[in-house]
Amino acid sequence: PKKCTRSRICLQTLDKLREFCSDAERPCSRSQADNCDYLFFSQEETCYGLNQFSTLRNSYEDLQDTSDVNVLKPLPKTIYTPLELQFLEMKKQYKDAILCVECGYKYRFFGEDAEIAARELNIFCHQNHNFMTASIPTHRLFVHVRRLVAKGHKVGVVKQMETAALKAVGENKSSLFARKLTLHNPVDVEEITADVCDNYLLCICENKTSLHEKKKGDVVIGIVAVQPTTGEVVFDSFEDSASRLELESRVLCLQPVEILLPSDLSHQSERLINNITSVRYRMANIHFEYSKAFQLVTDFYGNQVLDTTGSQKLSIILNLDKPVICSLATVITYLKDFNLEKILYNPSTFKQLSCEAEYMKINATTMKNLEILQNQTDMKTKGSLFWVLDHTKTSFGRRRLKKWVTQPLLKPSEINARLDAVSEVLLSESSVFGQIQNHLCKMPDIERGICSIYHKKSSTQEFYLIVSILSHVETEIEALVPAIRSQVKSPLLQKILLEIPELLCPVKCYLKILNEEASKTGDKTELLKDLTDFPIIRKRKDEMQDIRSQIHTKAVSRFHSPFIIENYRHLNQVREQLVLDCNAEWLRFLDHFSEHHHSVSKAVGHLATVDCIFSLAKVAKQGDYCRPVVQEKKREIVIKNGRHPVIDVLLGEHEQYVPNSTKLSGDNERVMIITGPNMGGKSSYIKQVALITVMAQIGSYVPAEESAVGIVDGIFTRMGAADNIYKGRSSFMEELTDTAEIIRKATPRSLVILDELGRGTSTHDGIAIAYATLEHFIRDVSTMYLIFIDFKCICNSKRVNSRAHLQGYFFLCQQICMPNITDPEFITFLYQITRGVAARSYGLNVAKLADVPEEILKTAARKSKELEGLVNMKRSEK
Repeated sequence: PKKCTRSRICLQTLDKLREFCSDAERPCSRSQADNCDYLFFSQEETCYGLNQFSTLRNSYEDLQDTSDVNVLKPLPKTIYTPLELQFLEMKKQYKDAILCVECGYKYRFFGEDAEIAARELNIFCHQNHNFMTASIPTHRLFVHVRRLVAKGHKVGVVKQMETAALKAVGENKSSLFARKLTLHNPVDVEEITADVCDNYLLCICENKTSLHEKKKGDVVIGIVAVQPTTGEVVFDSFEDSASRLELESRVLCLQPVEILLPSDLSHQSERLINNITSVRYRMANIHFEYSKAFQLVTDFYGNQVLDTTGSQKLSIILNLDKPVICSLATVITYLKDFNLEKILYNPSTFKQLSCEAEYMKINATTMKNLEILQNQTDMKTKGSLFWVLDHTKTSFGRRRLKKWVTQPLLKPSEINARLDAVSEVLLSESSVFGQIQNHLCKMPDIERGICSIYHKKSSTQEFYLIVSILSHVETEIEALVPAIRSQVKSPLLQKILLEIPELLCPVKCYLKILNEEASKTGDKTELLKDLTDFPIIRKRKDEMQDIRSQIHTKAVSRFHSPFIIENYRHLNQVREQLVLDCNAEWLRFLDHFSEHHHSVSKAVGHLATVDCIFSLAKVAKQGDYCRPVVQEKKREIVIKNGRHPVIDVLLGEHEQYVPNSTKLSGDNERVMIITGPNMGGKSSYIKQVALITVMAQIGSYVPAEESAVGIVDGIFTRMGAADNIYKGRSSFMEELTDTAEIIRKATPRSLVILDELGRGTSTHDGIAIAYATLEHFIRDVSTMYLIFIDFKCICNSKRVNSRAHLQGYFFLCQQICMPNITDPEFITFLYQITRGVAARSYGLNVAKLADVPEEILKTAARKSKELEGLVNMKRSEK
């Protein structure tokens, strides 16, 4: 039948509609209703009866008489098609998502979703019935979904849950196709072979009532972060001040792509989150209430397994802090909408993000000042410590190395185990390491792949690729076992390499029953070679064979008998039922493989560790790197001819970095006050000391001739001068906020770096604050303390020197050596540190380097000499 339009309806069409309406016993096909232009053909939601058609016809005839334009008057009430009503119902549940609705061979967008999709995907959008609409072909769905998600949109895929042939013989053949919101189902092979960054979902919960000595803005925060693509779950609970430095440290470390927040988040946390990311999702406060959260997690973990395993899981969860339980309950609620809550079933795999007993404390300020993950110029990875150390071959190895860089170890045994492994890879002549490294070079992101299998979202192509690679790895490493036992001496390397084949042993049986061609084409009906364990599929195939044998004939005829037509219709129904059965059995097959998920994940973790060790060994091969001596009992940092690891790489072989030595000792010289000319290399030097300390406790070789490091439990820095307008803080306020945080958190085993503390205010106030802070760390904290400050009067302070001497310490004052010249405008930087106090800062030389006009430089030089003369005259009078 010819498609009718809203603007013109001929009289013959109205007559036919009247006939359809008068025939009460003749049901109308819902497949027609699903695609019909008007709701006239729908029996469930129809709004037109016979009288209305008569009225409509009369109205049309009146228009014919009174106007030359054959246009119907606007209807008083909007009439929706069944498909539109179904879309509106789903849109009420998912208001913040763009919905892609499966309609036969294409996916359609409606209304505002269609306009957004048209704009972002550059596809055609047009008016259809009551909504704007746009469409994409089914085979290109997830290409477009990824594009929408990459542009910051939340996308829901609404799939058709019924097939046409089965629906035609079902009881609901006249109803609309059932549709359901589903998750991104198959993962493309190229997606797991591509390098994808971390994508944490972070939930933040605040508890403002549990602090005993509460100050304004102080709060206890609990976080839970989940990475659905890899299955990683981390949590943490901590007290934070109004500055929210602790929260900022964890957010910078995780770099989440989406954050779940309560509606009543404190304004201090709100400011921080707004400053860091705009991708956040508000949830009602009721989800963060402890009573509701406790009930939810109790039901979630208590109802899983009714044995000791289930009770152990529940006990692990209930031992968590209250804010963490509230965050976990919110994450469970959120992930249930996407059928991803399974990732939280095993709480024994949860890891605490910051454990003071295991990892060095590096807060957000230190991470930014030392440029550990990204540089401060363009916020890219290049120019950071992670960039220097990252020579990994796999995506999962890169993620593991990132954790190592942000979480240096505190236990000497673990640090030396890594150093032993790196040393063996560096010095060994065994071919074992070369063969293993060759296998790593060809690996896709199998960590994400096995997690996709665990969620039962894996395509046949992805599953076959992952399982075949794991099987190949198991075979190759199993063949190397004799060589590993005899040639690998490092306990860490030997242990994890020997465990990998044992952990991957169950994988081979899954590979044997898969048809390779069907796996690569995605044909699930021919996927399984052996149907012994799949009787339903065997039954359907036998049924199809019986039907084919009945209708098979060699005669050629254009006429199909009723018997042939009926059996052919039955064959199509069985064929579609076979597809549904194969999909169901495929999910059961993936579920069965998931029983080995944790052992396979552990094997992949071992491969990631091996990749990281190879990466650190490659760093050590760069030349002039040494193995640090890590000691637990001694409090010292001794570096002979050390170099800044990042600057050394950026300069390359053509411009050699000038090395400098450092000697800090808890029992002797533990404080350095560094003065010297501007642009003389002071900041680079103190960053160099901190970065070498971090590298040593990661388990890496360091850029120095010799190095000995006592365990440092935290590095705290206050460097640079920048205000924070978003937080309402001046540059001086920022200085003192960071300093106050350091004073609260530093311990005798901490390394503290203060760069020009007090310069944001007047000279006397700045010196006084710097002096008092220095005295506090010497007298009260006894920390290893490296301070750079341009007030040489502190170096000459008799009180400070006498106090340090009485405490058994003296200050090691360093000065950049300069040639003996008379004109301060022309100096040569030697970048060499030595004992003493700098005579002046040589600021005019920096002005000259910055191309300040010559006239201004001459005036400044003259004025500088006048002021210097006045100061000297006042000193001589005293």
